Amino acid sequence: MSSVARKAALLSRFSDAYSQARLDAQCLLRRCSVNTETVQRIIYIATVEAFHVAKMAFRHFKIRVRKSMTPSYVGSNDFENAVMDYIVCHLDLYDSQNSVNDVIRAMNVNPKISFPPEVDFGLLSEFIQEICCIAFAMQSLEPPLDVAFGADGEIFNDSKYRRSYDSDFTAPLVFYHVWPALMENDGVIMKGEAVTKRGSLEFGASPKSLSK
Repeated sequence: MSSVARKAALLSRFSDAYSQARLDAQCLLRRCSVNTETVQRIIYIATVEAFHVAKMAFRHFKIRVRKSMTPSYVGSNDFENAVMDYIVCHLDLYDSQNSVNDVIRAMNVNPKISFPPEVDFGLLSEFIQEICCIAFAMQSLEPPLDVAFGADGEIFNDSKYRRSYDSDFTAPLVFYHVWPALMENDGVIMKGEAVTKRGSLEFGASPKSLSK
């Protein structure tokens, strides 16, 4: 596939993950928690962590490919192109299950979602694996794609996020994120979703407990 076709296919997979896989994951989590905020925070953090872990895995994979190809490409000006061509042709060598385990470990110690303890993040293994595979493949694009950093209480950015249906559309701050925006360098190529509400965050209080 050409670079343009690969990018289009990955954007479609990421869109499908938002529109379908995310909702399937929500249904699984609601067996453990009926709190919508808790469920949506968990899925958002799982998505962001999956991108972080997949990017690290891609860097390590690229280093291994470089080392294995160096002897046959000494003095070649096309070395980096050859490395990327090999990676693109061998994306199936990515150990996505190991990344899933790393994501779940990170989620288990994340203070925003490590409560309540009755939620088993292993329920999201299939969802996390799909996001990891998408994120890993997105690193092979030029330029690579990544998700935007988001923080509770940040000023809502209309060019980066859509407001969730249950938002206060007059509130200026993000209460929490539902889905990350997808970025190419500093440009948004796919909007995320956020919940905006007036209340505790505007007055400096901490977000309400997820354990409720």
